[in-house]
Amino acid sequence: MADREEEPPASPASAAAAAAAPSTYPLILRIMSKRRTWACLFVLVYAVLLSSTWNSLKSILAWYQSQANQHPSSGWPALYASVLLGAVFGVLSMVAALAVAIPATLVTWITVVVLLAFFGKPKRTLVHEGSKMTKEIVGMVGKVLLKEGNVVAAVCAVVGYFALVKRNAEGD
Repeated sequence: MADREEEPPASPASAAAAAAAPSTYPLILRIMSKRRTWACLFVLVYAVLLSSTWNSLKSILAWYQSQANQHPSSGWPALYASVLLGAVFGVLSMVAALAVAIPATLVTWITVVVLLAFFGKPKRTLVHEGSKMTKEIVGMVGKVLLKEGNVVAAVCAVVGYFALVKRNAEGD
């Protein structure tokens, strides 16, 4: 009994917090462990993202309309608007691809680390190899996301330019 350290008595406030935590923690854990909760969060995040993107697109097109009315013969407003539209779509495509890439990257990383552990790598080597793999995987995913986002942005900018010029020509 002498080797056992005595714990200081808990205050009533911490006792009440400790009593409240166990009742809410399992509820939160149960809610967050449901697949439909994550699906709803995913849909909610994309709805907010699409809503903000839609508002950005509407403001870009409104700006273009005002500029095209002021300078009907100039092609510069169409060029600026198409570059902005391409940038918005490029960022949106990168965010969408990131939402798919993160779970796939995580599964790949876990698989490789488990296989290394299975083949008898020591823990120190496993940690070192895991950190090297993490840097390589994140770098590769970042490069691919940037490349794909830039391609989407360029295609959307070119298509947007021709659509805006054609729309402006039809309006004359």
